[in-house]
Amino acid sequence: MSEFMAGHHGCLALFSTHCGSSSATTTVSRLFSSPLAPVVPCIPYTTPPRATLVYALAWTRPTTSLLGICNRMSQSMNMRPLKENQDVTGDLAARFAKLGVKNSSARSEIYPPIEPNRTGFLQVSDIHSLYWEESGNPEGQPILFLHGGPGSGTSGGNRRFFDPEFYRIILFDQRGAGKSTPHACLEDNTTWALVSDIEKLRGHLKIEKWQVFGGSWGSTLALTYTQSYPERVTGVIMRGIFLLRKKEIDWFYQGGAAAIYPDAWEPYRGHIPVEERGDFLEAYSKRLNSPDESVQLAAAKAWTNWEMATSYLVPNDESLKRGENEKFALAFARVENHYFRNKGFFRTDSFLLENIDKIRHIPAVIVQGRYDMVCPMVSAWDLHRAWPEADFRLVTSAGHSANEPSIAAELVIACELHKALTQKQL
Repeated sequence: MSEFMAGHHGCLALFSTHCGSSSATTTVSRLFSSPLAPVVPCIPYTTPPRATLVYALAWTRPTTSLLGICNRMSQSMNMRPLKENQDVTGDLAARFAKLGVKNSSARSEIYPPIEPNRTGFLQVSDIHSLYWEESGNPEGQPILFLHGGPGSGTSGGNRRFFDPEFYRIILFDQRGAGKSTPHACLEDNTTWALVSDIEKLRGHLKIEKWQVFGGSWGSTLALTYTQSYPERVTGVIMRGIFLLRKKEIDWFYQGGAAAIYPDAWEPYRGHIPVEERGDFLEAYSKRLNSPDESVQLAAAKAWTNWEMATSYLVPNDESLKRGENEKFALAFARVENHYFRNKGFFRTDSFLLENIDKIRHIPAVIVQGRYDMVCPMVSAWDLHRAWPEADFRLVTSAGHSANEPSIAAELVIACELHKALTQKQL
C-alpha cells in the first residue's frame, strides 16, 4: 500500500485544482487512509506523466460520492492506452503473426450500441420457447453469444464486442432466462437440453458453421457445445473460465471466496440457519423453490447479491442493482442453483477437460482476469494446460466481469483476431 500511496500526489493536486480548495485535497487524503481504501487495487506508481494521464481520466465528470471518486480512479487505471498496458494485451503484431495474419493495429474498444435487425421465438420443446435476435451484418460471419449464469439472459451490451459490419451477431436467452418462456422454469432444463437448443437455433437460422463466444457459465456451455458439434464451430472465444467442477462450486458457494469478501458473504450466509450451512446449495434450493413467493424472492436476492458483489475488481453500482431486480434475481438464482446442485449434468467432475482433445484443432482464445473471485484463475490455467494451442490472455488488473475495461478490450481484440483469420481464409 505504501507504493500506491506514494503515487497519489498527482491525483491530489488534480483534485485540488478541479475543486478549487485545499480542503478537497485533505478529504481525498483521508479517503485513502479510511476503510474505503481497499476498494482501490494496489497498483505501483511508475512515472509522473503516466500518473497524470491515468488520474486525469477520473475527472471527466463530477461526482458527489467519495466511493464514486475511488471507483472512477480505479476504472481509469484499467482504461489506460494499450501501449501502456502491454502486460495485459501483449504484442498485438506478434499475436497476429502467430496466426499468419498481417494486421498489428487491432481495435480494442467496444463498438457503439446497435439494435437487432430481427427477433423471434423458437419453440424447442413442449415447454420451452427461446427468445433470439440477430444484429450486425445479415450476410456476415455468424457469431453466437452465450450468456452466463445460467439464468442471466442477454442484454443489448452483449452486442458491442463484435464488429457489426463484419459479424452476423446472434444472441438468445437460454431456458428459463431473460425473455424466454416460461420464466425461471427448471423443468426439462439441463446442459444437454441447451446444447440441443443451440443446434436447433443454428438450423432455424440456416447457418452452416459459426463462431462461439461465451464467458463464465457461457464458457462452460461453449466448451460443451463445441465438444458435441466440433464440425459446426469455426472458432471459440471464452472469458472467466468455469469448468463446473466441485472445487469451483465449493470455492464460491461454500466459503472459499468469503476469505476475500467476508462483508459480502455475511448476508448470503446469514440467510441460512446455522444447522443448514453444511450445504448452501441444498439450503438455498429449498427456499428458491418454496411455494411461498416471498421466500423465493428473499433467497433469490441474497444469492444474486453475493455474485454481483464479487464480479468486479472494484464494486460496480449497476451490477449491485441487478440483485434487487426481482425478475432477474429469481431466474438467475433458481437456474444457477439447479445446475450446480446437479453438477452441470455432466457424467464426471472433469468432463470438459477429459474431452478437450476433440476440439484442440479449433482456433480459440481464453481471456481470464487474474483477480476473478467468481471463476478463479486455476480453471483457466487448467484449460490452458490441456489446450496449449489456444491463445491464453491473462488480464492482470481485472476480476470476473466482461464489462471491466481491460477484460472488454481483450475480448474485442480476440474477435478482431478471429475476424482477421476468417478474412485470410476467404
